Amino acid sequence: MRENTALLHQRFQGDPSTGGTLTPIAQTSAFRCQSAEELEAVCAGKKPGYAYSRIGNPTINSFEVRMAALEGGVAAVACSSGMAAVSMALLNILEAGDEIIAGAGLFGGTLDLFHDLEPFGITTRTVEHLSPEEIEPLLSERTKVIFGELIGNPKLDVIDIPAVSALAHERNIPLFIDSTTATPILAHPLKLGADVVIHSTSKYINGSGSGISGVIIDGGTFSWDFDRYQVLAPFRRAGKLAFTLRLREDLWRNFGACAAPSNLFLNSLGLETLGLRMERLCANALGLARFLEAHPGVGEVRYPGLESSPFFLLVQQELNGMGGAIVTARLGSKARAYQVMNHLKYAQIATNIGDVRTLVIHPASTIYLHSSESQRRSAGVYDDLIRISVGIEDLEDLKEDFAQALAQADSRA
Repeated sequence: MRENTALLHQRFQGDPSTGGTLTPIAQTSAFRCQSAEELEAVCAGKKPGYAYSRIGNPTINSFEVRMAALEGGVAAVACSSGMAAVSMALLNILEAGDEIIAGAGLFGGTLDLFHDLEPFGITTRTVEHLSPEEIEPLLSERTKVIFGELIGNPKLDVIDIPAVSALAHERNIPLFIDSTTATPILAHPLKLGADVVIHSTSKYINGSGSGISGVIIDGGTFSWDFDRYQVLAPFRRAGKLAFTLRLREDLWRNFGACAAPSNLFLNSLGLETLGLRMERLCANALGLARFLEAHPGVGEVRYPGLESSPFFLLVQQELNGMGGAIVTARLGSKARAYQVMNHLKYAQIATNIGDVRTLVIHPASTIYLHSSESQRRSAGVYDDLIRISVGIEDLEDLKEDFAQALAQADSRA
């Protein structure tokens, strides 16, 4: 199937029991069994079925199956949020003494998470850009995972996945990619060489800003060394699927990081229009980025799809020629950035990305509030920078909106 057909039909048939074209919301905590023996078999994994929504639910399962198929993975596990998905994916293989190598241009919440892992003996070593040249000097026996965002948020750098994965696999280290800002429409990281893909499905997959959730997709191709990854050793019977088996039967289940059925129903609806939305969002983002780049009142504009971007060729090779739907712009000072934001009429001041509406935020004072100055600089966050999550409005209206906001900000300076 091609992309838009797959979004509707791949591994999905609606509700076979009623003929409903959508999977219904199984909004229940527990599921009744006909006998004690049946419940025992379900809980032991010896019989298909559901017992308790924290460990399995048909609405959630339907979404997981669709996501695994879309990304070309063998299995998916849905989580309560994007941050829960990042946390569960990493903790599923790490223990005290282990190290993560990560790109510095990550979402502020992920940087905060790395700090939170330090008391548990898990440390993170960051590089300015996740490339083989910067990664290799940091590799050691303690390195257990390489982690990065395919399109950095808000740094907007792009990872060369084939190059990074080649180095990672040469050293028998898995590559985990957060592909939230790319979505399965722009790229399939597993096919490019990644081993695990993570999405904050609250963003583009949901598409309407109506629910919080995340998902982890296992490529099922990494050969786990169970002497090195000892937390997976009890699940060695699953071979290359040990990552998912531990996640499903142990860590994710015991942490209680399950998603809500109602949120995953909304995600399933969002999946069906993801291709159409991403085409419009990316086209609008490119148009707005070109407009802002040419505007005399705007400083540095970052957007990977711009011809002036150092990542332009990677966008053509790796992202189907689409640079995503986030644009950043520097406006000279924090005060001027605030003035422009406060005068926007259509773009709304909010922390989310991936909504159908255009959203704008000042990252330094919000999502990077707890980051150090050096962390902000490495992530491309400055006091005068705004991040724009471009929506599906008419492009000319967006350009006019930013033009009038810039003019009003300068008239009140």
